[in-house]
Amino acid sequence: MCQSAVQPNGMKDLQNEFGHVSDNYKRICENVENARAKYRSADEKIEIMAVTKTVAPEKINFAISQGITLLGENRVQEYLSKKDQYNKAAQVHIIGRLQTNKVKYIINEVSMIQSVDSIKLAKEINRLAEKNNRVMDVLLEINIGDEASKSGVAAEGLDELIYETAQLENVRIKGLMAIPPIGCGEDMFDRMHSIFLRVKEMAVPNVSMEILSMGMSGDYETAIKHGSNLVRIGTALFGARNYLEG
Repeated sequence: MCQSAVQPNGMKDLQNEFGHVSDNYKRICENVENARAKYRSADEKIEIMAVTKTVAPEKINFAISQGITLLGENRVQEYLSKKDQYNKAAQVHIIGRLQTNKVKYIINEVSMIQSVDSIKLAKEINRLAEKNNRVMDVLLEINIGDEASKSGVAAEGLDELIYETAQLENVRIKGLMAIPPIGCGEDMFDRMHSIFLRVKEMAVPNVSMEILSMGMSGDYETAIKHGSNLVRIGTALFGARNYLEG
């Protein structure tokens, strides 16, 4: 849900430079609330994640000052280069493709990994989480459009991944994540929501199905219509950049 804007000391002078972020955030909040009111129940919470790929820390911190409480990081190396400059008021999730050899760098830095798409990755997260005396919350990523260019487990392989991952003591499955194909019909979003509901009904131990992370700048209202409760917004919040995700 959108938070009230707070202006920390030293941030007010950035209003002129980053004022468009404030305007964009207000508009996104209004759109999210309108979609929730139209399609969802009054007590449902829908979170807005700021996708920070290629965005300068100063701009990210300004967004946090406006009420953003959740950041989505695509690339481990980029995140590591910026993380010490971030306002710690916001939690950080890894949302991009994560290689097993990079898990060690973020295991104690992020609150969730949204892009788990193989048991190999899940086991490495579990191993390092155990080593660091923590439990890592994860989402299982589905390649809902069967696109060769995207990561994610095929929908047909999801159940196997769920049951295997659920056995890991230091990994906790909190839901599903997907990136529907650009320009796809609503049936793709509906299919993803149906999968989410089916998995919830399975009631697998260590699988809570609290989060459906789906929807980006161009389709987040459609995603909310079809059950998403976490939307990942980059371009619509920060402005156009040289990549298509977000």
